[in-house]
Amino acid sequence: MTLEIDLGGRVALVTGGARGVGRGITDRLVDAGATVVVCGRSTPDTGSLPDAVSFVAADVRDADSVDALVAAIVERHGRLDIAVNNAGGSPGADAATASPRFSEKIVALNLTSALHVAQAANAVMQGQDGGGSIVNVSSLSGLRPSPGTAAYGAAKAGLINLTTSLAMEWAPKVRVNAVSAGMVRTELFDDYYGGPEGAAAVAATVPLGRVADPADVGNAVAWLASNLAAFVSGANLVVHGGGERLALHDHQQG
Repeated sequence: MTLEIDLGGRVALVTGGARGVGRGITDRLVDAGATVVVCGRSTPDTGSLPDAVSFVAADVRDADSVDALVAAIVERHGRLDIAVNNAGGSPGADAATASPRFSEKIVALNLTSALHVAQAANAVMQGQDGGGSIVNVSSLSGLRPSPGTAAYGAAKAGLINLTTSLAMEWAPKVRVNAVSAGMVRTELFDDYYGGPEGAAAVAATVPLGRVADPADVGNAVAWLASNLAAFVSGANLVVHGGGERLALHDHQQG
């Protein structure tokens, strides 16, 4: 028997799924046969999404907006099998001077929003045959110091812990897992590292010789959402190409 990821007949929600890492996740879920709904605050350009993907405007930081989003999905498709909490991110900020409002917004986007979506999805999944799967997209910033994005790193660390707690609370009907991504080549990657030359230098530090493509994260999410991961819950799958090389490694002897 050939092993394959088959998500045919399943309905998936990907928050922030129209671009960047989210788009890579969306595309791989579609490739595996899922019907995908993406959400965001800004409507994507006409024709920019695959035919199997629909868009619903929502602000995942707002619980009422999330409840309306999930209700719309169930009304249209009759079920919700997969929820991917991908929406997130943060601009750089000095922790010493970041305003309380800034920090609250970062935590809301990267942590509290995932809880809103997970709660709404779980309420549906617990009542349907087959339950469901929730995947939270975290970051290496949640596993090591995150200077310049301290609130973001703290929120992502919280998201990993939240994943383990929800996996225990909502079993056996709902599986909850996380994917912690390293550097990913999105539309903004080169600019973030000062241009193509700087981006190439950073990519060269990854043991596998490149940074991730959005599809690499999408493959991990698709696997966790599939029957191949039927006994995987409460896990944090690290997708980082072998890790981040630290400056101290260049000075080790022997």
